Amino acid sequence: MSKEFVQTPENDTAFFLENISVSYYLPEEKIASIKEYAIRRLQGKIKYNSFLALDKISMSVKKGEIFGILGRNGAGKSTLLKVLARVLSPTEGRVWIKGQVYPLLQLGAGFHPELTGIENVYLNGVLLGHTKKEIQEKLPEIADFSEIGNFINAPLRTYSSGMMARLGFSVATAWIPDILILDEVLAVGDAAFVKKCSNRMKSFRESGATIIIVSHSINIVAELCQRAALLEHGKLIAFGEAGEVSEKYRKLIF
Repeated sequence: MSKEFVQTPENDTAFFLENISVSYYLPEEKIASIKEYAIRRLQGKIKYNSFLALDKISMSVKKGEIFGILGRNGAGKSTLLKVLARVLSPTEGRVWIKGQVYPLLQLGAGFHPELTGIENVYLNGVLLGHTKKEIQEKLPEIADFSEIGNFINAPLRTYSSGMMARLGFSVATAWIPDILILDEVLAVGDAAFVKKCSNRMKSFRESGATIIIVSHSINIVAELCQRAALLEHGKLIAFGEAGEVSEKYRKLIF
């Protein structure tokens, strides 16, 4: 039976989720190979367990807001971000998003280890929908902001995790996005670079961009975000002012 949705997003809404659920189906037994899986499936011997990664999540975030998402490992944060980035369709519920989404969901996502930093800038810029000319114009700014020096000409496999995070953040934020999604990107940067990123995000907010931050750092969410959500076992257990939600998360983990 289809569910009738009666809520309507307001004009200043960046994204709106209504009763979002995501289910995964996992085999009960471990299967060693694709061949064994195919044989057992043809024989009808595979049994599945349903795992609910997100359970009826409803929330809305306004344009120009820096919004935080907190939760322990396995809480459903990454699944929620994939739904927002349109990488994953929910099993149930409605997703309404206004504007282009720039996702930075994983450290090094979209990068090729054998390409140089500059080549990866062009690759990621194209994936974000920009032309070669637009990327070329932004290249000096990206190289300067990332602070990786001459490594911009070196293969990505020679980079540290912090250098990859800097380059990824620099590319994703070289253009003011409609909606920017950051998944633990600031966790690997030093204090000075985190401060630099924070200042850029605040300037984006003033320009009307919406930023979603997933972080295990209570301090980052409390300092940068206006509001936040707390997930636990796929459920939304807290939603509201960032300081209050951060404090609930602190009590949950300690």
